[in-house]
Amino acid sequence: MIRTRFAPSPTGYLHIGGARTALFSWAYARQRGGKFILRVEDTDLERSTQQSVQAILDGMQWLGLDCDEGPFFQMERVERYRALAEQLVNEGKAYRCYCSKEELEQMREAQRARGEKPRYDGRWRDSTQKPPAGVTPVIRFKNPEAGEVTWNDEVKGPIIVANAELDDLVIMRGDGVPTYNFGVVIDDLDMNITHVIRGDDHVNNTPRQINIYKALGATLPKFGHVPMILGSDGERLSKRHGAVSVMQYRDDGFLPEAMINYLARLGWSHGDNEKFSREQLVEWFDLAHVSKSPARFDPDKLLWLNQQYMREAETPRLAELVLPFLAADGCSTTGGPALPAVIDLLRQRASSLHELADAAAFFYRPLHATTALREQHYTPEARPALQDLHTRLQAVAWERAAINDVIKAVVGSHALKMPKLAMPLRVMVTGSAQTPSIDATLELIGRETVLSRMAAELALFPG
Repeated sequence: MIRTRFAPSPTGYLHIGGARTALFSWAYARQRGGKFILRVEDTDLERSTQQSVQAILDGMQWLGLDCDEGPFFQMERVERYRALAEQLVNEGKAYRCYCSKEELEQMREAQRARGEKPRYDGRWRDSTQKPPAGVTPVIRFKNPEAGEVTWNDEVKGPIIVANAELDDLVIMRGDGVPTYNFGVVIDDLDMNITHVIRGDDHVNNTPRQINIYKALGATLPKFGHVPMILGSDGERLSKRHGAVSVMQYRDDGFLPEAMINYLARLGWSHGDNEKFSREQLVEWFDLAHVSKSPARFDPDKLLWLNQQYMREAETPRLAELVLPFLAADGCSTTGGPALPAVIDLLRQRASSLHELADAAAFFYRPLHATTALREQHYTPEARPALQDLHTRLQAVAWERAAINDVIKAVVGSHALKMPKLAMPLRVMVTGSAQTPSIDATLELIGRETVLSRMAAELALFPG
């Protein structure tokens, strides 16, 4: 059975790159009827926090990337790593190294001075000297000194690395905590991971890990290294490009299905399909169509996708999602028009839940126009027509068609063009010159509120 995993370090939030790696691993397992495992690599004791663990779990939940097993935590498995490290030492495949930090730095400085690549020189590899007193050793893996490491990467194709390029890496620190390259191998081995799908910043780790697998007599998983994500300017993705927590996108008003769709298209494609459902992703996903080249993060494309999904979303769901945004803006929907009706009127114009809430706000509280808008649209010419409209709206049947008829009648009787009445009317009632159809907007706001706002604003007209 196919078994994939996502193994983040809890040293920060779940960012775009990590979320895409999780998505690819999840989709590969789902497409093949396999299992997706979540593992938290929390051996960086100084930087790992419970807050970061929760941020990762929250991000996974929001995206709907459900795991079949886990989350597992490396620090709960420390004895397992120690036991296997000792086994490798006893078999002559690993050894204790007593070098101090100062010795290692001197070693590297001397190598740099000679124009060599800084690396551990193996001085304790086959040493027979007596260990120095009071020094806590690390355990280093005896990397093969000859030959090559080869594997056929599921994304990048054949990769060959000479063992001479690799030094004897530390697998257990002096405090008895495993290093990344050792812990990840033991975890993937114990959890029967068949496919390791991760970012291509791990390519250099893979030959080291393959040698550890071989030393343990284990079957290798398949490796697939997905391309990195760049900003739209071609530079490495950073916060200024949008490389923030995926939960920030939730807080900014994005739908999870839009984020899933967009993340999937960052380095993977299925024909020319730009928009597809989670179910289609699972049906189509494979590693053969993951690009070898870096993907570029395009916030405008993400916003466009979000807009498409918002237009298709069920109205009750959108209304429920918009409520917290309105509340954060100090708007209560109590006593105002039904929020689902407002959502249906505005949804075609919004690209995010945040935008939708901003557009809906004037239905639930007065939004006073800026001085600039008033000066532009509150003209002496429009005032008599708006006073006439205010009077006529008091008696008209409060439905869109009747409101539209009254507006047209006032425009005709005052010999105005429609914008000369509609624009100041919008500003008076909504505080904005940009709204959906004015008759539909007035209908939803309600007669009493419309008349009250008009009266207050008419007093501000010149002349």
